[in-house]
Amino acid sequence: MEPIRRFSTEHYTAALESWSFIELSDKRPLFTSPFGDVFFESRDGFWFLDLLAGEISRRWETESDFSSSLNSREGQDEYLMIGLASEADSAGLRPGEAEVYSFRVPPALGGAVDLENVELSDFVVATNIAGQIHQQIKDLPPGTPISGLSLK
Repeated sequence: MEPIRRFSTEHYTAALESWSFIELSDKRPLFTSPFGDVFFESRDGFWFLDLLAGEISRRWETESDFSSSLNSREGQDEYLMIGLASEADSAGLRPGEAEVYSFRVPPALGGAVDLENVELSDFVVATNIAGQIHQQIKDLPPGTPISGLSLK
């Protein structure tokens, strides 16, 4: 199981196209978590695009802080979801070169963050769809029921 995934510039450009509601222009993608969350570098530090929460935040000011965090057990649990990725790997789900783990029913729409909801998806497609979903629900009040959704 690979704890980080790397993709081409073209893949990142296509995957992040739907995230235009978040300022990404001054950030350079470095790599992703097994679930497609994107880590960025910019002049002012290192950033984390959380696909589950639909938000980006600067988490680390220095490369040393960034490396230390991702090399710690706590950082791997929080940013890489290493436990769930390991479970998926043990269950026989192994991402191909252009794939990441994703959720059949996105947690933003009520899906569980557990192995039964994990599947393999193309990185570009999964990240782009996550951006579309978050863009559409970002201004809804918490607890707003969402209906008429069909995921296949």
